Amino acid sequence: MVAQLFLGVVIMAVFATTDANTAIKVVCEQDSIMITWRINAELVPHAARLFLGSCLPSKFNVLPSGEGEAEFNYKLVNCKFKRLVKGKHLLYQNELTFRPNKKSKPASFVYPIECAYKSPEGWVPTFLNPGSSFSEGRGRLVFHMELLNEELTSVAKTNVIPLGSFMPIWAAVEQKSHQPLLLLIEECVAATTPELQLDSQVYPIIGNKGCLWESMKANSVFLPRYHSSALVLFLQSFKFPLGNEVYIHCKLVAWDPEVLDETKKACHYVKEKLRWELLDDPSQSSVCSCCDSTCTPRLKRAVKWESKGFSHNSVLGPLIVIDPSDSNVQDISEVSLTAAEVQ
Repeated sequence: MVAQLFLGVVIMAVFATTDANTAIKVVCEQDSIMITWRINAELVPHAARLFLGSCLPSKFNVLPSGEGEAEFNYKLVNCKFKRLVKGKHLLYQNELTFRPNKKSKPASFVYPIECAYKSPEGWVPTFLNPGSSFSEGRGRLVFHMELLNEELTSVAKTNVIPLGSFMPIWAAVEQKSHQPLLLLIEECVAATTPELQLDSQVYPIIGNKGCLWESMKANSVFLPRYHSSALVLFLQSFKFPLGNEVYIHCKLVAWDPEVLDETKKACHYVKEKLRWELLDDPSQSSVCSCCDSTCTPRLKRAVKWESKGFSHNSVLGPLIVIDPSDSNVQDISEVSLTAAEVQ
């Protein structure tokens, strides 16, 4: 299955460490990994305590020198590898460990293992497939919005978020037979209710036609796209309102990818550069210059709106942000996440 999904660049890495008088060689293949771990003679009697994640060595040899050589030859779907999506790459991560004691005790030796692969053009995560908990039709378009897990590999299984951790909010549009469109988030606020009222208490996240205001206050960003029709808002959780239900209200826009301007964009503030940057083409970041003032629509562009794209309002929640250091925090029962169309 992995071989069918990923045409990755094979990365071979040879590492040496003296922490436990060991030498480790790692070879990442297309859908598997080959690790050779040489250990000193003192560790040979304890070879059964060597692990790659949850796997024992697939082969072990005692060398003429008295040293031992453990081989781990496994598929990346085994041994409890963790799969992460980072930009345009797929990462498989695990650990080599030596555990002289029971698993409840910490390992005496830990060595990180990682294989990196380029995502093939057009690849989309499995959670984009039909059947996710939220889908809405608009003409020939189907919109999605979900909270993802930490690895960005599937929909989150909990709605309880520790304060300061990140909430990956994924939005996408299924285009079916429609011309290719770019998914943007024009506006986003947090509120205490699933429906916005005139007196609703709100916390602004995205505004001014696609400016991620929260990127100036905290470490929130738009993640690099894997496809033009999807966007991940990597939102750092905040105190609004701590311990109570929060709903994220967003206006999604499916737009002509060839037409980006001050009113149709995805901009976040890059603190290292002290400036706003356009997610889809940093060389055109001048369209983000209005994020500190007011991004007004061009009259001519507004007239052509119906022929260029579609807008859609959605709400995701409830989410509950808690402070783990607060001793007064009681057990909070998890509830299913929902996203619904806002009329």
